[in-house]
Amino acid sequence: MQLIDTHVHLNFDTFQPDLASVRSRWQEAGVVRLVHSCVEPSEFASIQSLAHQFPELSFAVGLHPLDAEQWQSETAEQIQSLASSEPKVVAIGEMGLDFYKAENSEQQRLVFAAQLEIASELNLPVIIHCRDAAIEVREILQKWRDIKGEKVRGVMHCWGGTPEETQWFLDLGFYISFSGTVTFKNAKAIQASAAMVRSDRLLVETDCPFLSPVPKRGEKRNEPANVRYVAEQVAHLRGETVQAIAAQTTKNACELFGLVL
Repeated sequence: MQLIDTHVHLNFDTFQPDLASVRSRWQEAGVVRLVHSCVEPSEFASIQSLAHQFPELSFAVGLHPLDAEQWQSETAEQIQSLASSEPKVVAIGEMGLDFYKAENSEQQRLVFAAQLEIASELNLPVIIHCRDAAIEVREILQKWRDIKGEKVRGVMHCWGGTPEETQWFLDLGFYISFSGTVTFKNAKAIQASAAMVRSDRLLVETDCPFLSPVPKRGEKRNEPANVRYVAEQVAHLRGETVQAIAAQTTKNACELFGLVL
């Protein structure tokens, strides 16, 4: 059984003491490819170094909405330069809107739009972070389609929306990726969403080191090997085998990010 973890943050300090062991565990768990997301440009060098160290690791470049205030005149050029010159860059992000904590909604919108422009120019998919902002993200993506006459390709990562919201983004052509939150006992809306997503738009991820899934929820540090628990829960919710979910999500990840097994 092969799995692809479509969203990891392995450059965080918590992984530095035993990254080789972490890798051994994800290999034992059948994780054959990983997509490393990016929070801010200061991470570019460390993420690129990891991608060169581990052949199975591809990555994205971008600026997280909670760091939107860091956007400067040269940020777009930094993102575009690395994305266009580094073959292991497979997406732009993570980008999007997060209104759970932040109050800088207008700055977030500007930075989101700027990164959509870069992704469009480079014909790369986007990794979208969306928290308490589904209506606004939908409006931006619809406006983009209406003005540009094209759809944005990408994934709603670590999805936490209702089935109705999920359908909005499926209708816009997006993939929907589920993390360890789908295993949480009270995550009924997320579980209902996982049950109704089209099979050809389904992805799984860990978002490690965050959101350890059941039965590892008591562990502070999540890791890529645990993506199998996400796949098992999604399979349970959909009445399918974990082997089928693994095969389908692996195929989907390869199609979205241009990965080759």
